[in-house]
Amino acid sequence: MSARPAVGVRDPHTLDDYAALARAELAPDVWDFIAGGAGRERTLAANEEAFGRVRLRPRVLTGVRRPDTGIRILGRDWAAPVGVAPLAYHTLADPEGEVATARAAGPAGLPLVVSTFAGRTFEDIAKAGSGPLWLQVYCFRDREVTRALVERAERAGFEALVLTADAPRLGRRLRDLRNGFRLPEGITPANLAGAGAGAGHREGSASGFASPGGHALAEFDPALDWSVIEWLHSVSSLPVLVKGVLTASDARRALAAGADGIIVSNHGGRQLDGAAATLDVLPEISAAVAGACPLLLDGGIRGGGDVLAALALGADAVFLGRPVLHGLAVGQSEGVRRVLDIVVDELAEAMLLTGTATVAEAGPRAVDGLADGEPLIGRSPSRVPEPLASEPLRDASPVTPVPVTAPVGTRPDASALRKQDLHGSVSDPVLDTMNFLNEITHRYPDAISFAPGRPYDGFFETEQIFTYLRRYMDHLEEGGASAAEIRSALFQYGPTSGQIRELIADSLRKDENIDVPAESVVVTVGCQEAMFLAVRALISGPDDVLLVSSPCYVGITGAARLLDVEVRAVEEGEKGFRCADLEAALLAERARGRRPRAFYVIPDHSNPSGTTMPLSTRQELLDLAERHDILILEDSPYRMVSPGDQLPTLKSLDHARRVVHLGSYSKTLFPGARVGFVVADQTVVDGAGGSGLLADELTKIKSMVTVNTSPVSQAVTAGMLLSVDGRTSELNTRTAAYYGDAMRVTLRELERNFPEDERAALGVRWNEPGGGFFLAVDLPFRADNAALIRSAEEFGVIWTPMSYFYPGGGGGNSLRLSVSYLTHQEIEEGMERLARFVKAQSGRPQ
Repeated sequence: MSARPAVGVRDPHTLDDYAALARAELAPDVWDFIAGGAGRERTLAANEEAFGRVRLRPRVLTGVRRPDTGIRILGRDWAAPVGVAPLAYHTLADPEGEVATARAAGPAGLPLVVSTFAGRTFEDIAKAGSGPLWLQVYCFRDREVTRALVERAERAGFEALVLTADAPRLGRRLRDLRNGFRLPEGITPANLAGAGAGAGHREGSASGFASPGGHALAEFDPALDWSVIEWLHSVSSLPVLVKGVLTASDARRALAAGADGIIVSNHGGRQLDGAAATLDVLPEISAAVAGACPLLLDGGIRGGGDVLAALALGADAVFLGRPVLHGLAVGQSEGVRRVLDIVVDELAEAMLLTGTATVAEAGPRAVDGLADGEPLIGRSPSRVPEPLASEPLRDASPVTPVPVTAPVGTRPDASALRKQDLHGSVSDPVLDTMNFLNEITHRYPDAISFAPGRPYDGFFETEQIFTYLRRYMDHLEEGGASAAEIRSALFQYGPTSGQIRELIADSLRKDENIDVPAESVVVTVGCQEAMFLAVRALISGPDDVLLVSSPCYVGITGAARLLDVEVRAVEEGEKGFRCADLEAALLAERARGRRPRAFYVIPDHSNPSGTTMPLSTRQELLDLAERHDILILEDSPYRMVSPGDQLPTLKSLDHARRVVHLGSYSKTLFPGARVGFVVADQTVVDGAGGSGLLADELTKIKSMVTVNTSPVSQAVTAGMLLSVDGRTSELNTRTAAYYGDAMRVTLRELERNFPEDERAALGVRWNEPGGGFFLAVDLPFRADNAALIRSAEEFGVIWTPMSYFYPGGGGGNSLRLSVSYLTHQEIEEGMERLARFVKAQSGRPQ
């Protein structure tokens, strides 16, 4: 650095003033390194020009006395929606570098994002700073280098990771090339400790990183894909934000891949010259994110009015880059503090003059339009998507979306709740998976969806509801019920355990050879409630364990999560479930001092894999349950809607009362009724010598959960059972044939679109279920949320990632197809689209 007198500025009052002073203060090549951009610097200029086109809209007599600039991001309060962007080598501007910057940002209540190439150690920066510290992450070819950086920052107290996604290599920066720029002696990346010097190493140099561009070319991993977000989550507990997003599609992919925040950035114009200005793309990205996570922006901010413009067009906060180094070069830590103060003061002034009382109110009304009169695309207000007619959660299909408004917890609100103070289940990914599928289905209405596992709509006729309701009323009348009793049976609450238990027990005897007294049946709100009641009753303490066959239906793991019940996954092999694996898991849990209580399984045409348990395995499982004193939770909703003869249920083979049978009429009758049941004929004894049925205990729990199951729904269900004398198999002759044909068409189309030699070369394979709604397809790439978005967006076909169904992890390269809801023509077209997607995705580096 060479000190030179400032030209034309004595007392800086604006960020432009600080820039002029800094230029005089810094050596020319250092100034160019800080100030320059890529190529002809069109994007560099466009960032500031975009803000120049925005006109703020003054409002008068608003009653606003003192605007509140405070905001909350990722659980931390910021004094203003402004942070310090990641900038390499603050030590180029001042020997104290990032330590001086942290000393200024912390007391100002503003966050600092520390670069991978910081000139001071994470530990020294953390000691100097009192505000939030985030780590900007470049991923190196050697992932262990990146892992070590992340772990070191987390130990130092950093609170988030910012993945720079737009730099597989550094942009072509002509100023640096013409200057032959190399880092001055003594300027080093203090936290890399010589790791990954590669081609950037300068022989005889203390730094080993003298050429930033050369080092990046040699050591940055250019083949990163969206899975890097999952990898970062696997090596750190910190939230991950993705920086470098400039399109709505990439924003959606970032969310799908698990990003906790998005930063709209073009790297300060230093990467792809000709890319859009960040402010210009902000509205479309804001609309795509729709409040799902914090949305931040950098690039071109040169004053408080720019901050307000960014907030108005959709950002939750902004990051300030080069001006921070200007302040550091001019006045060290005090210079940075003054730069930040100027921006926050100007923001407060702009908020006051536009009548904006709080940051949360900084919406589109704060801006007017473009300078040339072109209408300005304002911030798209967050909207609640129109609800989809969707199947219930038990079918791993879309559910009604959670209403989305402003990002919860990102802006100060006296009544706002902190998510970390809510039950941990609300942050568990298993509870978000179906909402994500619903959102994808809503976003791409023209896509063919193999995701919903719900019945085919063509089987239902509206007038049937009234026919079956009348049939049940006639049944009550024939049984001697008075008009008042019939009215009460339909309009009043009714018994908690259900008013059609006798009809259900009769149907189970005729359909399934399950002979149990009606008193052992509890009528539930769908099978999901049956699962909830059974798990709640059976798991009594922290040492009790629920085992599940994996992959498994997400409803059981979701219920367990809501109840804080530990789940132990018993992985299926290539040929399905093996009792030996369950026994090994039981013994392992007992060795840990834990008590296995129950094992959940879908023996017939399971969701999600479509597998069916052989008869010999069923017998072996019942013997194992008796020998190890556990119960089996049997869930079999797909038997009556599958073609051909079915194997006996576990409950029909159960002579030792080891099976709690979970049932549903969603597939066999219709899902809108939301009627399920649980058969719990196990004896429960108390300390006083009394005894009853497990069903009685479940009824007690149900009385505190749903009180009772809708009498009208029970009445319609009963009418349907009465119409076929309890034999639901007769009601489902046509539906079973239809679903069987749908499965055969799907398998045929898979064969046609993936000929044997081609699928062998690709590494694609699938199973061939004999019934049910589902089958699994193995792929040569990760079938994750990011792949799903690409499949829907570019190829018009939707499916379900199998990883949703593995509570212990797994299934990353598989997807689930549901064949129940589509016509044969849609299946044929959908399979062609799926094949195009798989072949295109397989050609990408993985």
